[in-house]
Amino acid sequence: MMNAFADLQFSPLIPLPWLLALALAAAVATAAGLWRRVAGSFWRLAAIALVLLALSDPRLVAEQRQPLADIVLVMVDHSPSQRLADRPAQTARALAHVQEKLAALPNLEVRIRRHDGDSKVFAAMQAALADLPRRRLAGIILISDGRVHDLPAAALGAPLHVLLTGSADERDRRAIITRTPAFALVGRNAQIGLRLDDPHGKGSAPVTLSIDGAEFLSTTLPLNRDVTVDIPVRHAGPVIVEVATPVTDGDLMPANNRTAAAIGAVRDRLKVLLISGEPHAGERVWRNLLKSDAAVDLVHFTILRPPEKDDRTPIRELALITFPVRELFEEKLKDFDLVVFDRYRHRGIMAAPYYQFLTQYVHGGGALLAAAGPEYAEADSIVESALGDILPTSPEGGLIQSPFVPTLTEAGRRHPVTAGLSEPALWGPWLRQIPVRQNRGIALLQGADGKPLLVLDQVGQGRVAQVLSDTIWLWARGYQGGGPHDELLRRLAHWLMREPELEAESLSAIIQGGQLQVTRRTLATSGGHAEITAPDGTVVAVTLKDRGDGAWVATLAAPQPGLWTARADTHVALAAQGSLTNPELAEITATPHILAPVVEANGGSIRYGQSDGLPDLRQVGGGGAVAGPRWLGLVRRGDYAIHGIHQTPLLPPALLLVLAAAALLLGWKRESR
Repeated sequence: MMNAFADLQFSPLIPLPWLLALALAAAVATAAGLWRRVAGSFWRLAAIALVLLALSDPRLVAEQRQPLADIVLVMVDHSPSQRLADRPAQTARALAHVQEKLAALPNLEVRIRRHDGDSKVFAAMQAALADLPRRRLAGIILISDGRVHDLPAAALGAPLHVLLTGSADERDRRAIITRTPAFALVGRNAQIGLRLDDPHGKGSAPVTLSIDGAEFLSTTLPLNRDVTVDIPVRHAGPVIVEVATPVTDGDLMPANNRTAAAIGAVRDRLKVLLISGEPHAGERVWRNLLKSDAAVDLVHFTILRPPEKDDRTPIRELALITFPVRELFEEKLKDFDLVVFDRYRHRGIMAAPYYQFLTQYVHGGGALLAAAGPEYAEADSIVESALGDILPTSPEGGLIQSPFVPTLTEAGRRHPVTAGLSEPALWGPWLRQIPVRQNRGIALLQGADGKPLLVLDQVGQGRVAQVLSDTIWLWARGYQGGGPHDELLRRLAHWLMREPELEAESLSAIIQGGQLQVTRRTLATSGGHAEITAPDGTVVAVTLKDRGDGAWVATLAAPQPGLWTARADTHVALAAQGSLTNPELAEITATPHILAPVVEANGGSIRYGQSDGLPDLRQVGGGGAVAGPRWLGLVRRGDYAIHGIHQTPLLPPALLLVLAAAALLLGWKRESR
């Protein structure tokens, strides 16, 4: 429908400043004439006014206006918290109701935008507002649970009406890890902060704490209070702490009753004791390896001669010290993370009880590395001491002194200590090996005649490794191509000190790009199955496939936000989809309090769509109320588009000039009397 609107406009024939100057001069001259009572002044004033009116060129302008429809923006929040319980159904009902009511209103354009991401609804709203003319914006209707985390700083330019999903009496209990240390030291406790948040709950609730998948503590904690718990740190690497509390009746989101955090555990400088026996070319290899690691404190003793041997050198000329056997192997042995014997003989330096102390040290969680040479096959071998009880091999007698190239055993191809090393075909030869019987443990390398060359073993809570050759230094020298001596020995030392990434039997899980990847490391010929528990409690069994390096993997979609759990045999691994501190996984009960300041600043209303009832919608004039107990108001903007303009001169300039001349004539006649 086209409407005509007329308006009076002026189109001056000369620049406006000149016209104003003429008017001012005429006014001054006329005022002076009237002040002096000069005859004919009135007619002169009339003539000047008519001339100025002619120069102003008054016109009657008629516009052909096309009314434009007002616009209402309907924002629908589909963030993760809006997908809980029956909120999707409530959202659908509210949207259908709004669409029905808006369709009944005249001259109204409805634009619907859905936000499917996180809770930053206003960013999506501002993007939608940028595509529409603000002069036509009658109002904004937001369907949400009220959990919005990007409140606008500027006014929206129209009333904001919020229809809340959910209800005011919703209940959600969640476990929160409020504080974790940036790192923790192995062998000490780490403090974490916990909170069981339940705004509608009182008293206390049971809670279970697990460390690396194993239950550590089951207790009761008060609700809505911060508490501190000490967590023992037993190994380096990530220490996964999981907190869980039972699901209550009516709990809105069971997934956030569990949470987890990773504490980065480091060793407070590794202390290594290196005891070198007979001097040989490979001694420097061990020393250089351990000295190159800035995190290692190395204590190195070389036994040059036993105490019963006297070379008659005067005492004042000796620069040697007595080997502190008692201090090292009785008083301070527990302070070392690793003890290395390099070509050491069982001589009179250490009495039998000290070997027993060393055996107890390993059983209690210590680590022993024995690098053997020809002495291991002789009568004073350390295998003849108490260490024989924890060493995985015993000598067969004799030596192999012909060149051979070390090769990986089947276990060596899968064990993290040796898996993935450079191709054995490129390795150089070693020149000597001590043939042994393998009594227990795992051989990762084999030498001449398939004899064990590198053997690892678990002893009690500790670990033992044996290198059954003293010519690994040939690799360090690049002899006939050399070999990966530095990487091999570094991995070996860190396996002995329980580096989690080098465990032969382990389970890990990670989520990337919405996909959960489960990795099972094992020396077995089959990875078997893994049991995956989703955040909502759904359990799925997956088959692990061989990756070829001792790792068995499986991948599946992980769309649900929250904590995913993987189990295989006795191993447990955790992975989080989305940040566990994400607001979408934190407070999820519907609330009007977050949006209330924005609604108040822009005008409008906020109400629960289910409990308060879905309101009627009506159009209102500007300046009045925009909401009532049972209705929402949309402001009539009355914007229009101009489709045509017709201009008609109000008074012809020639007529005005004739009238001005007549007025001047009358004024002259009046003055002449």
